[in-house]
Amino acid sequence: MNKISNRQVINDVLMENAKEDSDITVLCSDSRGSASLSSFASSFPKQFVETGIAEQNIISIAAGLASCGKKSYVASPACFLSTRSMEQAKVDVAYSNTNVKLIGISGGVSYGALGMTHHSANDIATMSSIPNMRVYIPSDRFQTRYLFEGLLKDNQPAYIRVGRNPVEDVYTEGNVPFEFDKATVVHEGTDLAIIACGEMVKPAKDAAEKLEEQGIKARVLDMYCVKPIDKAAIEAAAKDTKAIITIEEHTYIGGLGAMVSQIVSATEPKKVINMALPDSPVVTGNSQEVFDYYELNANGIIKVALELMKHVK
Repeated sequence: MNKISNRQVINDVLMENAKEDSDITVLCSDSRGSASLSSFASSFPKQFVETGIAEQNIISIAAGLASCGKKSYVASPACFLSTRSMEQAKVDVAYSNTNVKLIGISGGVSYGALGMTHHSANDIATMSSIPNMRVYIPSDRFQTRYLFEGLLKDNQPAYIRVGRNPVEDVYTEGNVPFEFDKATVVHEGTDLAIIACGEMVKPAKDAAEKLEEQGIKARVLDMYCVKPIDKAAIEAAAKDTKAIITIEEHTYIGGLGAMVSQIVSATEPKKVINMALPDSPVVTGNSQEVFDYYELNANGIIKVALELMKHVK
């Protein structure tokens, strides 16, 4: 089992590049430990800003630094970054087109038992609704590295959500098919398409492998680039398969499933089933317990897929 979290990978990439680029600046809102950025703060104190618990201020400060030529990386809990700070993200970052990358740590239901106040189950909807704001949810440590190495090369706003704990690998070192803003085909298939993002990609891949044993070939798309979403990949999946399942660690309102449904219904109408969290406070438990309760796991996907395939031609 992998023991390296995506947040640790972000720290590693930033530290590697900060050695040669003094403009890289990391800002935390009393969250350096939670973001695994303590070593960055210790190694590059002149490139680190601690604001304390001030999520709205931190974004404005980051935007100000960016307007002076700095490359700002804000790390703060996703639940607060995408709600308390939405106006600052909209105006100071997106509208002003500043080079600020917003890193939502402990995203989704990572905080588990802390409940709805600390869950970010609506951040895809809120952050994607902001013009000029890109939204990324990488699926594993290898993809996270590729994503951040790419983000370091551009100067556009972005929101990136990562979970709290290490997740199982989707890819392997040295074998990470990655194209910026393009979905990755994790498993080939022509019967069914499963479109997933973040921590749901691994169970989608596992489900596809088990479905193949039952004669159902499922195409799995890793839609790490939620916005801009890879419309061409979705249209191709709709054209080549009989039906689509989307799965996400997010409410079904305004998330990945809603975006996919809009594209499919307008271009290549097919049945789309959205697997997501309910429009209500989720049950108490750690991430896996929550996923299992709502059947956001490989067995749940298989169950939905088998029933779906009974009703499509």
